[in-house]
Amino acid sequence: MLEQALAGAAQLLVWPAIGFLFLGILIGIVFGVIPGLSGLNGMAILLPFTFTMETVPALCFLLGMYAVTSTADTLSSVLLGIPGTAASQATVLDGHPMAKRGEAERAFGAAFTVSAVGGVIGAIAVIVSIPMLQPIIMAFSSPEFFMLGVVGLTMVGSLSGGSITKGIAAAVLGTLIACVGYGQQVAIPRYWFDVLYLIDGLPLMPVVLGLFAIPELLDLMKGNGGIASVSAAPGQGSGLMKGVRDAVRNWWLTLRCSILGVYIGMLPGLGAGIADWIAYGHAVQSTRKDPQFGNGDIRGVIAPEAANNAVKGGGLVPTIAFGIPGSPPMALLLGGFLIQGVAPGPSMLSTNLSLTFSLIWTLVIANVVAAGLLFVLSKYVARLIFIPALLLVPAVTVFTLMGAWMSTFQLGDWIALFAAGALGIAMKRAAWPRPPLILGFIIAPILENALHISRQSYGIAWLGRPIVLILLAVAVLTIVMSVRKTLQQKARAKAGPQPEDRQMTPAEQAGSARFGVVFAVVAAAGFAFALWEARGWPAALAAFPVAMAVPGLICAVLAGTTDWRRRFSDHRSEPFPLGVLVEFSLWLGGIVLLTVAFGQMIALPVFTLAFLLLKARAKPVLACVYAGGVTLLLWGIFDQVIHVAWYPSWWL
Repeated sequence: MLEQALAGAAQLLVWPAIGFLFLGILIGIVFGVIPGLSGLNGMAILLPFTFTMETVPALCFLLGMYAVTSTADTLSSVLLGIPGTAASQATVLDGHPMAKRGEAERAFGAAFTVSAVGGVIGAIAVIVSIPMLQPIIMAFSSPEFFMLGVVGLTMVGSLSGGSITKGIAAAVLGTLIACVGYGQQVAIPRYWFDVLYLIDGLPLMPVVLGLFAIPELLDLMKGNGGIASVSAAPGQGSGLMKGVRDAVRNWWLTLRCSILGVYIGMLPGLGAGIADWIAYGHAVQSTRKDPQFGNGDIRGVIAPEAANNAVKGGGLVPTIAFGIPGSPPMALLLGGFLIQGVAPGPSMLSTNLSLTFSLIWTLVIANVVAAGLLFVLSKYVARLIFIPALLLVPAVTVFTLMGAWMSTFQLGDWIALFAAGALGIAMKRAAWPRPPLILGFIIAPILENALHISRQSYGIAWLGRPIVLILLAVAVLTIVMSVRKTLQQKARAKAGPQPEDRQMTPAEQAGSARFGVVFAVVAAAGFAFALWEARGWPAALAAFPVAMAVPGLICAVLAGTTDWRRRFSDHRSEPFPLGVLVEFSLWLGGIVLLTVAFGQMIALPVFTLAFLLLKARAKPVLACVYAGGVTLLLWGIFDQVIHVAWYPSWWL
């Protein structure tokens, strides 16, 4: 083993392999930072370039790029409250509140430290876990996958907001939105309303960016200073090194969450989008000392960032050992294996063991180098939180629109983005957590497929399988503990005139109980509609939507009832910026009209220039340079590198 490990290192550290590895790291940082670009997109774009490359440089190029996207996506998650990739959704909950109080550097210091540690642990796990991998994978079949997904949904729904009923209802709503289009088992479209764009289902990125980016853009449009509402207190050590010390102080949490990430990554089809939530839920449940989750608790950054980087190593194990990709990017990496004529399987653990070690060394080097580079860059990037908010609006808008556009290259992507944005704004106002919806949307196909196979293969008996019962107990325990915690907080609140036991989360601060009642009624009507529509469908098509809509309807009614009881006593909510919303909608409408007429290459730079001059009152020189940078970005990255299919405007 030692000899093969040294041989693998020797293959990687010679030219041109090491050069391609560093190039992949740099590209991965770009794909992680920009919302909408992800490791999957990067794999798809870079894969054709490996046809003429040798085996080790090609595979290390691809894996090096993919390995660092979960590290780089922390920048946009913390600074803007927009997940750079699906793997950083949980980071938003505490990372962005830290940025708002001027502690972005501290969040970066902790995140990059645990990202490097998680990545290294993931690489080590590839070596340690191979002998015991097969029993773990074989113990999980469709019933276990379904119940593991249920555990993930209950954890996120219970822990990502102040109301468990709102959290679970939001998660269920996400699964129903994912049911739009053709069913998983029967080629009959559901909930598509005779709109051709919806017949194949809603793409992920317009939904993610709409729910997270559009509400944050609305906040930036208010123009009240920068992202940070206060400056970090001098002498409090809120910089990078304090974040590093936070990571060291919470080493046991980092280790636990890294191990969680590794073993979740080994289970095919789950990946970082679920691992970070399970790790976040574990951090919340295991923390007893002064928890401030949702308000900027550094442990809420450490847990998901350790897990989502360790996932990469875990996902590599079934890919190389059995040819079973643990995630869609790993499926593309498997394509790279086939291009190079390398067969995954037992040979990767015998005759090609040195190549396996080259990939392991790639994970180690990529995570450490990326963390180091981002340490250097983040100190300067963090200063964006003090830049006037209106100056950030054009750049964030361009990234948001282009990230959504790359889904199907149709104008429907933008319409879906705006619809999801309206839903995100409404959920924020109603104090319904948005992250559970995204997790429900992502995991729904896995859950539906697992439920169908479980019913067909085992009948009702699948509910009695030992691992299923254990996972069901975990889900129930999660809900019970959350309810118990809520009841304890209410009891303490009644004991004192002004309770300070728990600070309100940002979602609760922006929420309104009266609007919460309205939203709950609309949500309940949506769940009822989903049940009504499914009444005449075949059982294979209707089983999953019905199974989701029933608990969703119950939770929506309970959430609405709670808000109804406190509708007159809730005087803490912020006033809704209706005028800003109208103005922002007009700007977005103008972009769409210009795009239809002249295309994005003209529409987006013109919007940038006009917004800076008319709204932000920027100096003409700055506005022109800014718009020129947007033009260069559109041409250099989206046109020349990614080869985006632009809108076929009538002018062109």
